[in-house]
Amino acid sequence: MKSITLIGYMCAGKTIIGKALAKSLGRTFYDLDWYIEERFRKKVPEIFAESGEEKFRDLENRMLHEVAEFENIVLSCGGGTPCFFDNMDYLNSLTETCYLKASPETLCSHIAMSRGERPLLKGKNPEELKTFVTEQLALRTPFYEKAHHVIDINVLDSFDKVNYIVDVIRNKMLP
Repeated sequence: MKSITLIGYMCAGKTIIGKALAKSLGRTFYDLDWYIEERFRKKVPEIFAESGEEKFRDLENRMLHEVAEFENIVLSCGGGTPCFFDNMDYLNSLTETCYLKASPETLCSHIAMSRGERPLLKGKNPEELKTFVTEQLALRTPFYEKAHHVIDINVLDSFDKVNYIVDVIRNKMLP
């Protein structure tokens, strides 16, 4: 059975849904950012700050090509991963891809609740954040929409709905 890759903007719910999906399918879950952090013994924001975005994206690409070769996993990618190099085409060739689609309002709400440091969002007030997310989403959507499946996660307003999204994904992907 093909591996499943979840893509979408930061804080769309890729990790929480990915973990639940992997558990429900009896598969191993990998978060690409966590994989990078484990391999290089540094947090992604540290790597980003020390090396810059270009070098980080190159490293991310190399690690993606490593992890995507694993069999029968659920993989969660960083929000920008599908938008660089040949990453989206590569993922589509090896895995079942699923875009977790959300509105800028939903994403901003999730970002406000998240605990992680987000280098691209540092120092932005709520209005600047919404503008930034809206603009980035417009640039990234053409890459995201290349996914085999698109799942609307705007309904993901509570942890109870994670299982609902997992069921939607399973029903779309599995016969």
